[in-house]
Amino acid sequence: QVQLVESGGGLVQAGGSLRLSCAASGRIFSTNTMGWYRQAPGKQRELVADITRTGTTNTADSVKGRFTISRDNAKNTVYLQMNSLKPEDTAVYYCNLNFRAWNINYWGQGTQVTVSS
Repeated sequence: QVQLVESGGGLVQAGGSLRLSCAASGRIFSTNTMGWYRQAPGKQRELVADITRTGTTNTADSVKGRFTISRDNAKNTVYLQMNSLKPEDTAVYYCNLNFRAWNINYWGQGTQVTVSS
């Protein structure tokens, strides 16, 4: 019913940049939050950033000033611009769609981001 397709992951050197994209398709209720989570080996999944349809954002302290989340409501797409990447940013990044009225979550398949030192 709902599908999230991610793109943009890859291998970069420290200090480099990547832009992740996630396009949602299916039955999308308008009141929703889209965001990015990440999970590194041996660690729990953590919120990186999320954004409401009206543009209100939450961003993790560890990436503030380096990562920027945005969305295109007409395309049901969320983006994560990642600059000044550090090796500690290495993780699998997951796109998330949350329907706020029911607190129902949908997840993308995950995309690997690897930052070499």
